[in-house]
Amino acid sequence: MSELLNHAAIRRLLVIKLRAVGDVVLSTIVLKNLREAFPHAAVEYLTEKGGGGILRGNPFIDRCLVYDRQVMSGAGLIREVRKGSYDLVIDLFGNPRTALLTLLSGARYRVGFRFRGRKYAYNMLVEPRGATVHNTQFNLDALDRIGVPIVDRSLHIVPSADDEGRMEKFWRAAVPVNTATVALHSGGGWGTKRWSEERFGAVADELHRKHGAAILLPWGPGEEQGVERIRASMKTTPIIPPATTLLELAALLRRCSLMVTNDSGPMHIAAAMGTPVVGIFGPTNPRLQGPYGDRTTTVRNETLDCLGCNLVECPIGNPCMKDLDVHTVLDAISRLSVI
Repeated sequence: MSELLNHAAIRRLLVIKLRAVGDVVLSTIVLKNLREAFPHAAVEYLTEKGGGGILRGNPFIDRCLVYDRQVMSGAGLIREVRKGSYDLVIDLFGNPRTALLTLLSGARYRVGFRFRGRKYAYNMLVEPRGATVHNTQFNLDALDRIGVPIVDRSLHIVPSADDEGRMEKFWRAAVPVNTATVALHSGGGWGTKRWSEERFGAVADELHRKHGAAILLPWGPGEEQGVERIRASMKTTPIIPPATTLLELAALLRRCSLMVTNDSGPMHIAAAMGTPVVGIFGPTNPRLQGPYGDRTTTVRNETLDCLGCNLVECPIGNPCMKDLDVHTVLDAISRLSVI
């Protein structure tokens, strides 16, 4: 596959990353580079509902296509993509569905990774390095393949003025002035990625005792019980915000002094907003999927040799999370030196 892309021929292009929220956040590293390389082209993005929520208002996208499988069939999605008359499709997701969708898009240039059983769909193949480089570079490799200069290595989440205004109103009412505020997030897409709420509570109490920090417990759908378990385990009283959209969450986390979190979408949102982050890892590899940015660090139970297993169910009782003690996490917070 030695074909070169004719940049002048690109009038419409589509980026595909269906899910999850954190992966969509990490993919935003390509957007400004595409806009710079194709200033006169329409840049569109296909994702599912969560991704659409974090991309709303992004200045480097002309249109975000949100695929809701409860509303639109697979055949309907193919028709919608073909209707876009794209010259270039970049599949950053690379599962069987998006590979077929890319093939049937009608695009002259179809960019995707050389995954077994899916490479048939692309005429511009990218060597996948997901096991050796951070996910941001994995995404940028697709641009390198088509000769797009990498002029920007930032993630781009852009809350609206209304998002910022609502969160500023909440912040002024709920957070003491001139107080370091630490967000704790115990959620995570897999059970094996979740550190215990009681230990999050112990971290919260120590940060309040030692630094006078206010503790914020952001939450999303299905995370209410986890927040309640942290609150119940704490000696001090946390700040629990109302339900937020993803962009409101971004505006909220931007105001925090620090976020301590499991590997999750909110972890990547916080890092993208420039908030210092301590990420707690076990079955996933922070070198590949860790928070992106200079003011971030990660912590793991380094006594184990099975870290980075990528298992959603652990056959040995999940010791990477269950045996990770509070002091190890507090030490990681201290090394970051932000509160």
